[in-house]
Amino acid sequence: MKTACIIGAGASGITAAKTFREQGIDFDCFEKGSGIGGNWRYGNDNGMSSAYRSLHIISSKWNMQYSDYPMPEDFPDYGHHSDVLRYFENYVDHFGIRETIRFHCEVKEVTPHSRDGWEVTLAGGERRNYRAVVVANGHHWNPRWPEFPGSFHGEAIHSHHYKTPEAFEDKNVLIVGIGNSACDIAVDLSRLARTVHLSTRRSAYVLPKYVLGIPNDQWLHPLFDYFPLALRRTAFRILAYMTVGNQERYGLPRPRHKLLQEHPTLNQEFLSYVGHGRIKIKPDIRELQGERVGFVDGSSEPFDTIIYATGYNITFPFLKPEVFTVQDNRVHLYRRVIDPELPNLFFLGLIQPLGAIMPLAELQARWIAGLLNGEMALPDEGRMRRDIEADRSLLRRRYTDSARHTIQVDFWDYVHQLKREMRKGKKLADRKRRMKGEG
Repeated sequence: MKTACIIGAGASGITAAKTFREQGIDFDCFEKGSGIGGNWRYGNDNGMSSAYRSLHIISSKWNMQYSDYPMPEDFPDYGHHSDVLRYFENYVDHFGIRETIRFHCEVKEVTPHSRDGWEVTLAGGERRNYRAVVVANGHHWNPRWPEFPGSFHGEAIHSHHYKTPEAFEDKNVLIVGIGNSACDIAVDLSRLARTVHLSTRRSAYVLPKYVLGIPNDQWLHPLFDYFPLALRRTAFRILAYMTVGNQERYGLPRPRHKLLQEHPTLNQEFLSYVGHGRIKIKPDIRELQGERVGFVDGSSEPFDTIIYATGYNITFPFLKPEVFTVQDNRVHLYRRVIDPELPNLFFLGLIQPLGAIMPLAELQARWIAGLLNGEMALPDEGRMRRDIEADRSLLRRRYTDSARHTIQVDFWDYVHQLKREMRKGKKLADRKRRMKGEG
């Protein structure tokens, strides 16, 4: 029986493989597709990538890189998805972990094998047993569709399946949503489509990627997350105002929520295209009317295509409901990683940070490795459940109640939380070893 099974070789899976190999933890890593990179492999043959041709990162390269493998000097501030994939490919080859990944290998089922073990069934029927399973298959692959009264007679797709703008040339397109993908796609289409409208329920704060020529996230020191929330909001508001001013002047309504109460949208071009009239803003949809769409303000517009940029469902098809369930995208995990009842089932990268996932997944992998090799220990189940509830309560106070924010974390705050957890885990493991020795 090997120690661990890693499911997926995307940004989270490869850093887990690298960390486990360094720590001497024997493992298998299974990837459904033919290559590494997960969501960042455009046209990934595992069928799970939501990358579109024009996709660029929204966290600067300094906030996205792994701690022990800096981005190359020729990597732009906000790289294209091909730049990101090249970085991942070099990372895998630099640390010699490509040979540890088994490609074209889908995990079909993960079931408890014993009190502390798991049985993993592969697509070909092969079964293997492990002490631990690390789920790193990502959470941006199962589209979430909204429900509206009526029916639409044109084409309707989810942003997950959007790749290039050419198919929408000279069409009237409605985009539903105002997250990063929605705004990227709106800008992309505004150059070819006849009209582009964007429907939003609450609007959003659209922040620039650059402030005074410096990447947005480079203005934010790690100590920033120790500041009171009101002070952080003021700082963000000042940075945005210095660059774009009042977004209502462009034609984007004031959001109903406070700044940082929802995940902000980062886009350098969107407001400009709204101001130029190439992207028109509409409120929430009231009903679908065949070839038209009616909105809550009483207006109605004809459309050829609707693109739903409405997020994703968090699902794990290889885990039966009696093993692990997710309802309304809510996952109840200790430090976003561990179910107290299933301490050897780990979820890696199952977070939505104000910042990049990669460095956080790397830190999570180090914590998991410490737990597997006995260097660290977990608190008792009761303590973990109390901390889970405390985190949920904090999340409810901080963010709007929506499926988009169920796994939200603040980047540096989460870094500090994980590092504290690792320090406590080492002390707890040492104490347990001393007690065992005394016994």
